[in-house]
Parts: sequence; structure tokens; C-alpha cells
Amino acid sequence: MAGEYCRYSALILQELESAAALIYHFMQPTPQYAWPLLSAAVGAETWVKHENHTPTGAFKVRGGLVYLDRLSKRPDRPARLITATRGNHGQSIPFAARSCGIPVSVLVPEGNSEDKNTAMRAWGADLEVFGSDFDAARMESERRAQKGEAEIVQSFHVDLILGVATYGLELFRNAPPLDVVYAPIGMGSGICSLIRVRDLLGLKTRIVGVVSSGADAMARAFQTDRPDPSESARTFADGIAVRMPNPAAVAEIRAGADHVVVVTDDEIAEAMRLLFRTTHQVAEGAGAAGCAGLMQERDQWRGKRVGIVMTGGNIDPHLFAMVLGGRTPGI
Repeated sequence: MAGEYCRYSALILQELESAAALIYHFMQPTPQYAWPLLSAAVGAETWVKHENHTPTGAFKVRGGLVYLDRLSKRPDRPARLITATRGNHGQSIPFAARSCGIPVSVLVPEGNSEDKNTAMRAWGADLEVFGSDFDAARMESERRAQKGEAEIVQSFHVDLILGVATYGLELFRNAPPLDVVYAPIGMGSGICSLIRVRDLLGLKTRIVGVVSSGADAMARAFQTDRPDPSESARTFADGIAVRMPNPAAVAEIRAGADHVVVVTDDEIAEAMRLLFRTTHQVAEGAGAAGCAGLMQERDQWRGKRVGIVMTGGNIDPHLFAMVLGGRTPGI
């Protein structure tokens, strides 16, 4: 594992800028805005990185584009890819694979978002429902890859992180100096990319991770340095519904993040309502988790300059209507 971790330990600016140039062939940089009503609610100048403005509605598309570009240049490019997802990663891989002509099998758990499933199929994924949660689907995708059915695309990979890191480069270059940035943690590519870009640019910005109390394995791993799985991942914020932490991600987050905040699903739902009132933006559960973490700790940042990452806006309409109506979706 030590050797694997070293592969993920640093970014090179020229390589990151080349990744950004590649991505900009498919999409524009996403904006970062300081919304006055949100800033008033937080008590600090609050910058939102709008990854809900990508072609797939989430930040993951950046990683997929870099991953597939590099894979397509291999002499041993695979005949098929397979991956597991709750939706945003599973959109990014077929979206990017279209230009390479490589078919993609995507496994999702039972009860997955119907809108996300529909979007994945629209981008060309061969979608299959398997298992009760993301980690069950992930382990099945690994089993099939080991049998030689397809090449696995893991959710935490050096090329995925390089692509995702381009949003951090945009944020840190275009927003004023930030005292802290709050970001949700699923498998870890988003927060690890922020840590790397922060370090690459020599900034002092603190990076804080956010998880749901119903899927808190990463928070416990941050405290104990033991990536032990939890028994379940029960949160309506499907993008952070992870039961089994990636050891390499745990090591990097422990090395570079300030701390990890645990928020309830009620706090996530309230953050979704707050973001809609103050920015008129639709955030999915994971996309609002950073805001929920900031709101929980806002007293310590009064008068400062803070950032949150709205990682995605892909939520089924009936669930968002429920949240706007003052309720928290159940599991």
C-alpha cells in the first residue's frame, strides 16, 4: 500500500494544466460565486464552486475524461470497462468513453436514483442493478473484472484524481484567498484533489471533509487511522453513501485535511433548502454536504472567507420536492 500511496502523493502543475486543457475541449470551466444571501446566513464571505454546472451535473466528469484519454492511448486498450456507482461516477465514464468507442458496464445498487440510472443509460452505459448498496456493487464489479469480463474502473485512481483536481485549480485561482474549504467525502477523489492543489499552489487554506452520520466510516477512519468498514451506509445523500473506505484515500485525507465533520441527513436537507433560497441552485444531497458542514461550524469562521464545493445537482424531482417541503427523505 505504501507504494500505491506514493503514486497519489503529488501533482505537477504542467500536468494539471494539460488535464484542464483536455477537459475544456468538452466543457467550460465551472463558475465560483460569492452569493450575498448565503454569505449573510453563514456570517462569512462564502464562495460556492458550482460543479453542478458540468455536462453531467457533477464534478466526476472531469476525472472520467482524463482517465479515458489516457486509457485510449494504451496499446492494450480493453474491449470493455466495468465500474460501480451511485450515479455521478457512472455518468462520467460512459460520457468520456463515447469518443473512444469502448463499451461500459455500470453496476448500481438496488433502489438507486431513477434519474441517475436514466442519465447513465443515455450516455451509453450498459446498466445493471446488483446488491443492496454501493460497496456490494463495487465488489461484484471487481469480481467480474478478475474473471476477465472487463477492465475495472475504480472510483479512486490517479488519473481520475488528476482530472477532478482541475476544479480545485479553477477555484483557488479565481476566488480570493480562502481560509477554509468544505467538501463532501465519498470514495475520496474530490477532497484529495483539493488537498493536492492546495499543496501544489502553496496555499494555507484548510480543507475540511464532510460525511453523513449514516455513513461515517471515513470520519472514524480519520480518527483511528484504520479504514474499517461500517455495517451500513444509510443516507439519502447517495454520493457519500460509502461503507468501506479506501485505504489510500484515508492516508491522504489524514495527511492533508484539517478534520472531518459528521452531519445528519436533517442538516443536509436544511443545507439544500438554504442553497436553493440563497443561490437558486439545485444541490443533490452530497452536493449540499459541504454547506451542511460549514453551517455546523460557522461560528468559528465569522468574518472570514470560506468555500464550499457543490459537487453535483443530480437528485430525483420527487426527493427534491420533499426536501423543499421541509422533510428529510428516508432510506
